[in-house]
Amino acid sequence: TINYRTYKPERDGLFCERIFGPVKDYECACGKYKRIRYKGIVCDRCGVEVTEKKVRRERMGHIKLVVPVVHIWYFKSLPNKIGYLLGVSSKKLETIVYYERFVVIQSGIRADKGQNVGDLLTEEEYLDILDALPKDNQYLPDDDPNKFIAKMGAEAVHDMLQRIDLDQLSFDLRNAAATETSQQRKADALKRLSVVEAFRDANTRITNRPEWMVMQYIPVIPPELRPLVPLDGGRFASSDLNDLYRRVIIRNNRLKRLLEIKAPEVILRNEKRMLQEAIDSLFDNSRKSNAVKAEGGRALKSLSDVLKGKQGRFRQNLLGKRVDYSGRSVIVVGPELKMHECGLPKDMAAELFKPFIIRKLIERGIVKTVKSARKLVDKKEAIIWDILENI
Repeated sequence: TINYRTYKPERDGLFCERIFGPVKDYECACGKYKRIRYKGIVCDRCGVEVTEKKVRRERMGHIKLVVPVVHIWYFKSLPNKIGYLLGVSSKKLETIVYYERFVVIQSGIRADKGQNVGDLLTEEEYLDILDALPKDNQYLPDDDPNKFIAKMGAEAVHDMLQRIDLDQLSFDLRNAAATETSQQRKADALKRLSVVEAFRDANTRITNRPEWMVMQYIPVIPPELRPLVPLDGGRFASSDLNDLYRRVIIRNNRLKRLLEIKAPEVILRNEKRMLQEAIDSLFDNSRKSNAVKAEGGRALKSLSDVLKGKQGRFRQNLLGKRVDYSGRSVIVVGPELKMHECGLPKDMAAELFKPFIIRKLIERGIVKTVKSARKLVDKKEAIIWDILENI
């Protein structure tokens, strides 16, 4: 990622200047172009655009995956969005995603043998079915209704989501919710319907497909948001995200190499599962039972951990700014207040609205100067509460 001797970013690495922008203002990586007069030029030697270094805070990269992976937020969170769309339980969905079971995507000529779409198969059952199938089954196009198709992993989930007709599924679920006698099945149908309707509602504004919950590209956040700082003695202090991204890249490249040399299916399956787990850790490490840990046994902070909670990006950095006219107090119940009302201690209100009270005092001619108005407010004179009521 970074050259250990020169401390310069490696080409096509996680800190690459060609992808994310230059490390120094208006200077390319090789030093051919320096100064602001070359702004906007892309160096013909190193391929780095001559621009400001602050672009490294906003330019993103991506990793092209060899095989698709399922986004952990959509199958490990509650409610389980993918499970609701497919009508599959969380446990069953995990066995498909982590390459433990095959799932029937199209029953084809096996429909009369009791094989239905969504049935799970062990490897032995799958191989027995393959032996029983006619030899020309594998040569049929995928859209042929007679072809039997069963897969595992994210690819299977992608194909199943792609085949969903949202309008038809919505009609079927509405019908089930209206006619079902069992309360449990009725509740399940309504839960599934809420997810389907959310997709249909979104489609009125933008194109939004269920299969997009399965990813083929992983976004890489800008390098300045996951810094790597050199320390004394040749060591580096690095953001946890860099380690998580590195695991994804290493496993993706290894899988690519195994596919090229046509490795046995069992090895490929294991490597695909490891890639899925690496990406799960990158997006939400705390949700996994076997979280990726640092040297001291501390779980690495994933993208979700950076965003969520009191110390997360939203509450700490975006909402946690100091502002003028603010105060803090303990929230208590106020039974006499209406739903849209909020009670405020008198002294606090006087302090918060001090500038407004001062303006009113001067406008009414009660005082002449800001200083004397401020003294009145500090003494909490009776006139102050009248003005505060009006404000």
